[in-house]
Amino acid sequence: MNKFIFPILAVILGFIIALVTKKQKSWNTKLLLSFSGAFLLALTLFELLPEVYEHLEPKRTGLFIVCGILLQIVLELFSKGAEHGHVHIHKNETIFPWLLFISLCIHSFLEGFSIHDHNDMVYGVLIHKIPIATLITMFLMQSNYSKIQIFSFLLVFAFMTPLGTYVSHASTLASGYMHVINAVVIGIFFHISTTILFESSDGHKFNLSKFIAIILGVGIAYLI
Repeated sequence: MNKFIFPILAVILGFIIALVTKKQKSWNTKLLLSFSGAFLLALTLFELLPEVYEHLEPKRTGLFIVCGILLQIVLELFSKGAEHGHVHIHKNETIFPWLLFISLCIHSFLEGFSIHDHNDMVYGVLIHKIPIATLITMFLMQSNYSKIQIFSFLLVFAFMTPLGTYVSHASTLASGYMHVINAVVIGIFFHISTTILFESSDGHKFNLSKFIAIILGVGIAYLI
């Protein structure tokens, strides 16, 4: 049940953190984002990548991974990088951000497939979604959207990953292409995690606290 509950719990925790930090993007949130990027990247390398290469022809696997990277780039044209911590919502905005909502839902739905037969990947998704949910909540709360709109946004966002996991279990069509879908998800994770890590250093200056967060992320992922 953890594979269904943890992604929902991540959004709840993100919402609570956003309330506690009083709608301000904090230094601790940036550290958590760096940790989550390293943790997700390491788990992808340790868990998903070897299995995909074991079941698919290597060159085709590389092609599907590149497709995942390209897909994420396309999604970010609409989400503006919300998947790795960039949320751009104007305070006076009243029109519901459908493009952001749909792109985040597609991303969350696909990442649910990675949890299908990889119980450890649920921890990667959990840690990844907490800072993202925190930042999304902060910006939604600063907008002029109604509480019902904000609640609906976060509710659907929370359930999209468990929905992807459920479909990967229940659908025979999805299970037949599981390794292909996972290769695409690997590309998505590669793009997101590396973007987080590259952006985690301000002006390419060495930051010890962020470096430690990244080392911890990789180390914990290896020990799981």
